[in-house]
Amino acid sequence: GMQPHLQALLSLYKLFCPALVTITLPAKMKTYFKSSEGPWKAAMNAVRQRNQGSAPLTQAVFLGTAQPQSRKRKWNTQLVLPASSARTSEEHTEKYCDLFSTDETFPVEQLQTFPQLLQNIHRLEFPSQMGSVLTNPLLLHYMNCVRDESIYLRLYYWMGQMLQEECTWCVVDNTNETEFKSFLENIYKAECFLQEGFSACEEFLYKSLPLWDGSCCRPEVLRLVSWIPLSSSPEIKSYLYGHLTQLFFTSSLYFKCSVLESLKELLENWLNCNVIHMDPE
Repeated sequence: GMQPHLQALLSLYKLFCPALVTITLPAKMKTYFKSSEGPWKAAMNAVRQRNQGSAPLTQAVFLGTAQPQSRKRKWNTQLVLPASSARTSEEHTEKYCDLFSTDETFPVEQLQTFPQLLQNIHRLEFPSQMGSVLTNPLLLHYMNCVRDESIYLRLYYWMGQMLQEECTWCVVDNTNETEFKSFLENIYKAECFLQEGFSACEEFLYKSLPLWDGSCCRPEVLRLVSWIPLSSSPEIKSYLYGHLTQLFFTSSLYFKCSVLESLKELLENWLNCNVIHMDPE
């Protein structure tokens, strides 16, 4: 019968394979399937308007998501290690000094040396700004030693939000490529330090690569590709290889070599990870 959902499915077949559908479909019907070309059309319109020198754009084209949040606060302010809490009033200073002396918590802003980390690792209070962890080796050591899921969840949530809002080829009005390169470089260094990839970064790559031109932040993007977690190997063909293949066959020899180098490093990281977690028997 001509139920609305069947009409929508037939219209989808008729769009891509007209020869398969011979019946006449109504001109107006309810939309059941989102157009897969939406992000590409939005990206091309953004480039066209930018080249024509039109008014400033504020539209977000990141996979058809909503408008980006206010950009008044720069992301790199999050990388400065803040006080662990708002304990700065003079009238409470003595009280909180007594609190620290009872070995309950250790303020993270006072953490300066590795021996300090070893002595206070059981009573360390993480900062409110999770981005500061990326550039602090002592806190990265702490993440390696204390497998607290809440810490990773906080970091991944913050990282996912910032990657989406700052991506220079997905957000139309963001043209500061230098800052975004620095951000990606900090993430890559943290992954090398921890010897594991971030799931938020992996999700960002899968979502943004269909819109990537292969040029913007190329070294940083390919470095992040080399740290995709081993657990995601079944999905990597459809989400990663398909998009890289299109760029691979239409780009320069240098780009081809860069992709192959990145995939070689990805294989090495997977092998090292597999050896570490391998059952001794």
